[in-house]
Amino acid sequence: MMKTPAKLLLEWYAQNGRRLPWRFRGGAHPNPYAVFISEMMLQQTTVKTVIPYFERFMTRFPTINELAQATEEEVLCYWQGLGYYTRARSLWQTARVITEKYSGEFPHNIKEIASLKGFGRYSAASFAALAYNLPATVIDGNVQRIMCRMYHLTAPLEHIQNEIKAYAEVLTDTHNAADYASAIMDLGAMICTPKKPQCLLCPWHKICLSANATDVELIPQKTKSEKKEINGKVYILSSADGKIYIRKRTEKGLLHGLYEFPWVEKGILVEGALDSAQSVTHIFTHIKMTLEIMTMKVDEFSGDGMFVKPEDLDKYPLSTLMQKVRRKALKNYVPFNKIVE
Repeated sequence: MMKTPAKLLLEWYAQNGRRLPWRFRGGAHPNPYAVFISEMMLQQTTVKTVIPYFERFMTRFPTINELAQATEEEVLCYWQGLGYYTRARSLWQTARVITEKYSGEFPHNIKEIASLKGFGRYSAASFAALAYNLPATVIDGNVQRIMCRMYHLTAPLEHIQNEIKAYAEVLTDTHNAADYASAIMDLGAMICTPKKPQCLLCPWHKICLSANATDVELIPQKTKSEKKEINGKVYILSSADGKIYIRKRTEKGLLHGLYEFPWVEKGILVEGALDSAQSVTHIFTHIKMTLEIMTMKVDEFSGDGMFVKPEDLDKYPLSTLMQKVRRKALKNYVPFNKIVE
């Protein structure tokens, strides 16, 4: 009897699947909380980047109750560097809901899971499969690419979402949903990669319609969006005793609740500041931002921020952009009051 595609994939996974700190083989995960943390972290972020953050986060917040009891600011501190900070806030808020409304146990219903803050249709299905082995079909970027290549779907990705979903559902092993979900994600990450896919090593090589095709790297077809460019100035303001001024963002958006060095997109924030001849650039999802670093000694600064010791900056969650500013501007920092004039 011929083996099903799911059987072929699971056999490949048993031999080649990645060993990851949040992964469990052989069915439902004994600790759904670990799945929850990993799912939130892995949104828009690579496995390699997530691993050290996951381990550090789980050491500090080993249970959902401890996460729920933490402050939002502390959670953001442990998240800083991962980006997309709305995920951290959603994770913390959901932890509080789970402890208060569900007595610390995640719901087993996919619809109910999807209603929790931070979960979408994909992450809810992934969580249900990995945490509870529920018959849910996982569809992330890896799965989309695999389905498009498997069936040689060459239409723009945004036009064939229903078709991709239908194919993915047919292939899913509903009895081994957890391992199947891990297996197909590994297939996309290790074999069916965006560039130079290793078709000859693929367990679906003989049934894939794009195997070794000349256009395989062009599938799926994605519409590229141009990034908006923003240029501005960021200010390193030093007090007489060598402290640095920071402020907390109150504006709504991705970086809400994080701390930053004051900056402006247009105009001048502080008259008389010196151009350090340094700048930093950071790529957000749809924005490329470049900030010139300005420096100045100030006796005081009117605003809703505060002056802190450079060595205490670790206590305040900074965005990746502001971490870049910190590393470059303060690499060889000497407090102004220590400079011999």
